[in-house]
Amino acid sequence: MFHYYALATVCYAYLRDVPLSKDDDLADLFYIRRQRSFQQRSKWHNRGWTLQELVAPRHVLFLSQTWGVLGSKADFAISLEYITGVPEQVLRMEDNFANFSIAQRMSWAATRVTTRIEDEAYCLLGIFGINMPTLYGEGRNAFRR
Repeated sequence: MFHYYALATVCYAYLRDVPLSKDDDLADLFYIRRQRSFQQRSKWHNRGWTLQELVAPRHVLFLSQTWGVLGSKADFAISLEYITGVPEQVLRMEDNFANFSIAQRMSWAATRVTTRIEDEAYCLLGIFGINMPTLYGEGRNAFRR
């Protein structure tokens, strides 16, 4: 999937738990000191598989629960760095994520959760340039493999 995201012209991230009404001020919606953090506003930032959706594509547009455009990952790069740990330069495509150490890239996934145990490893394959088949049922052995 990572490869497909990287080839996409734009990736749409639907944040079903982020409302947007005509009265919302977008600067306030995402500005961490004035509002709850973007992370608290959306579960999207805590899901394992969404890391590749954030890092791989050049352009990501965030959509509210009413499908309104909230902004792009470039618009919110500073807030996203604070929330996800992914450096602003990576989010703005000014630096390649592969230039960061394995430890740094692992830290971007450290607080993310997945439904299946194996997905803790599988959602990182593209981030580390690894190609291997998924074997659901192997549990924590996915990391060893």
